Amino acid sequence: MSRVLSPIESEFATVEEAEAYDRWFRAKVEAALASTQPSVPHDEAMARLRALIDEKR
Repeated sequence: MSRVLSPIESEFATVEEAEAYDRWFRAKVEAALASTQPSVPHDEAMARLRALIDEKR
């Protein structure tokens, strides 16, 4: 049986949904930490995002 969560307690409707998201998120973080791709400096990443936002406007 699934316990329903209140919107004040969680953005997920049930405990199972919250746990599934947590597993997915942890897997993404672990994959990122294990990645061998070169990292991108913060300033460069922000410049790329600013250019993308400006392009979409």
